[in-house]
Amino acid sequence: MTYLKDLEKIIRINSYTKNKAGVDNVSKYMTEWLLKLGFTHQVFKRNDIGNHNLYLSKKTKGKKILLLGHNDTVFPPNTFENFTEDEKYIYGPGVCDMKGGNIVALQSLRNVYKKNKEIYNIDFLLVSDEESGSDDSKKISKKIANNYDICLVFEAAGKNLEVVTARKGVGTFNITCKGKASHAGTSYTKGIDANLEASYKMQKLIALTNIKKGTTVNVGKFEGGIGANTISASSHLLLEIRFSTNKEKNRLLHALNEITNTSYVKGTKSKLEGSIQRDVMQENQKQLDFIKKLENITKTKIKTEHRGGVSDANIFSSCNVITIDGLGPYGQYDHTKHEKALKSSFEQRIDFVTKTLLYFQKIRKNDV
Repeated sequence: MTYLKDLEKIIRINSYTKNKAGVDNVSKYMTEWLLKLGFTHQVFKRNDIGNHNLYLSKKTKGKKILLLGHNDTVFPPNTFENFTEDEKYIYGPGVCDMKGGNIVALQSLRNVYKKNKEIYNIDFLLVSDEESGSDDSKKISKKIANNYDICLVFEAAGKNLEVVTARKGVGTFNITCKGKASHAGTSYTKGIDANLEASYKMQKLIALTNIKKGTTVNVGKFEGGIGANTISASSHLLLEIRFSTNKEKNRLLHALNEITNTSYVKGTKSKLEGSIQRDVMQENQKQLDFIKKLENITKTKIKTEHRGGVSDANIFSSCNVITIDGLGPYGQYDHTKHEKALKSSFEQRIDFVTKTLLYFQKIRKNDV
């Protein structure tokens, strides 16, 4: 399993999203390995974050497949940079989220190249800002999505090697409330309390949550005022919405505007800023039919699951590309210093993905 040595190399490089040099260093290794397989390389250069990289194969008739991953992690320099292993697990930053998944994709491509001496109709996109919301790279993703019939995403697998067929959508918003400052002792009635306004809005926002429908609203930060003896002239709410259907997304967006534009404290004015970060990834029949095809190709029973967290799979799914996520190794405790991945799951995933890609290479001259 020499690919684990490659994994060690890139895990030992700090690739925190804001560490451009580190992310680009990981890209350097991935580029070196992929160019040996006949890919050409398109770089989307960036000044403040790592470059995004698209690796392109030769094209012919047949389904066009995109493999999707990201090179960045959530760990700032000097917080979690170790690589260790024991008989069962590998430990390190990004081992399952998602440098481990990138290595699964890489090794599967190596297997295809070793067998066929060529790779057709399979491209590989590695972005650098997924962990911060893909605010930059999602423009690239949306632009190229129509070039592909299928998108395979290498985030971590489920405990029983489930693939992911649905993810919630997510949006982040700020509401700023403006009132009027006054002395809380001598001029209490002359003030217009922005904090009180924000408190009413916060309750209305949280009440939009509907657990049964998979909808949550979380006001993660509330701040305002300058001190106990001053009526607050300004307050801010930072909130996140998550939703499992487009219908719920539209309900939330309508309610956000309504709550923002309603003054619960007379004289206050409020402003809403923010956007949908990633649209919902909804399970659909074309996707389920494709999974049945994969079961026949790989002679494997495929389990599926829905996740509340988001990934770049959301972007391609919302562009009507058949999208399957969770094709990386099984891991636990991602985004913590205890992150680990199960060694045996690498072999299982590489075998599964190799069989899938070989099938589409074999039949590339026919539309399937």
